[in-house]
Amino acid sequence: MYMSNHRITPIPVTKILGEFIANLQWEQASPKVKELMPILMVDYFRAGIAGQNRYWTSLVTELYQSHSSDKTASVLYTDLKIDISRAAFINGVASGSLDWDDSHVAAIIHPGVVIWPAAIAMAEHVNASGKELLTAVLVGYETAIRIGMSIQPEHSLRGFQGTPTCGVFGAAAACARLLKLSPEKCRDALGIAATFSCGISQFFVSGSDIKRFHSGKAAANGIEAALLSQIGLTGPHDSIEGSQGFARAFSDRFDPEIVIRNLYQDFVSEWISLKPHVGSVRMQAAIEAAIILSNEGVKADQIQSITIGIHGAMVSKLASNNPVDVQQAQLSTPFAVAMALIIGQSRNGLLALSIDDYESNIQDLIVRELCSRTSCIVDSEVESLTTRESVAGRVTCHLKDGTIKSAFVASPKGCPENPMSIEEVSNRFQGLGTSMFSKSDCEQWLHHARQVQDLKSVAPLMTLRK
Repeated sequence: MYMSNHRITPIPVTKILGEFIANLQWEQASPKVKELMPILMVDYFRAGIAGQNRYWTSLVTELYQSHSSDKTASVLYTDLKIDISRAAFINGVASGSLDWDDSHVAAIIHPGVVIWPAAIAMAEHVNASGKELLTAVLVGYETAIRIGMSIQPEHSLRGFQGTPTCGVFGAAAACARLLKLSPEKCRDALGIAATFSCGISQFFVSGSDIKRFHSGKAAANGIEAALLSQIGLTGPHDSIEGSQGFARAFSDRFDPEIVIRNLYQDFVSEWISLKPHVGSVRMQAAIEAAIILSNEGVKADQIQSITIGIHGAMVSKLASNNPVDVQQAQLSTPFAVAMALIIGQSRNGLLALSIDDYESNIQDLIVRELCSRTSCIVDSEVESLTTRESVAGRVTCHLKDGTIKSAFVASPKGCPENPMSIEEVSNRFQGLGTSMFSKSDCEQWLHHARQVQDLKSVAPLMTLRK
């Protein structure tokens, strides 16, 4: 049912969001979301380290560093200064290309890797303070997530990826706020972002590199939308809710009430999940369950077959037994579970699946053979315990001697019910960062990042150099 069709006067979603973007004050944010924003920022920078030396990041950097005009924005962990749109593209690719970024289950979106690169580039450009950056990012998260929630899961079922399609609204919102645009111009920025929205999900089926640059493209598009609005160009005043607008074009269902409900009071950004393991947020519980079984002594050569209990929404996109490339392996619950069971015991119980694990095991015959004997089934308990905040998971190993070993995880680490603290996120950052920078430089950067709301400018956030 397309709910907005049943209203004589549609809710002016775009206008209301424009006012929210222009008017929300940091002081109005909930204590929980104020605590969460620096955590999300540190996690974004951590993801950028992980993706910095990948070939796709190098390729887009080479493409854009020689096509620069206004060189005011930094490329993460380099001395490069390029124009803000291209910096956001590159930094979005670096941080968003590994499926190791923050996620919102209900909106089916990775907001941080679109919004942070756009907002930080714009903050450098306008010399914004840390508090101004956080406020802008918060309105960006709220905008993107609420739009996503209003059209999901039908949006994804039609073949769109919510991270770029909805994330562009968040990037545009954050940049419009940093540019201090009026409510009307913030509305126009959303209208322009609506026509820039793009991103298909065929990579789930066929592999390829496109998912690796979805977040960067959306970040750049959000910057362009805000800049175009700033100079006076307009977007439809009802670009989201209109009869030929974004929601109608991109989904078979749209609930405008979700977008505007309790703005300024309830912050849906509080439901963000962070991921210990590379891969979809919906796979995290299953990976954790596999690690539990590995720690209990289950060995690959003992296993006859594996059954993974999943949510029904995972069947069409996250259940491949034969991933064709690393990108698709990162979205294969059977592959991740098989790999976790095989390599888990060599890590002394401390396992966080990384992109290196996927790359080194994608052609491993033992992993692939166990993956081929792994099946995903819809599990009623998993479905009943899955919420708008997290996805449960079960792994059952059927051993060759007839024994059955099973582990169930209701709330995986990193989800809102089992969150990561600022200390845990800082440790993750240092774990990656010290492979590229000195320990003292990482500690100095973390000092600034953890006090970001007090920074006079965002310049200290861009001081780490390879």
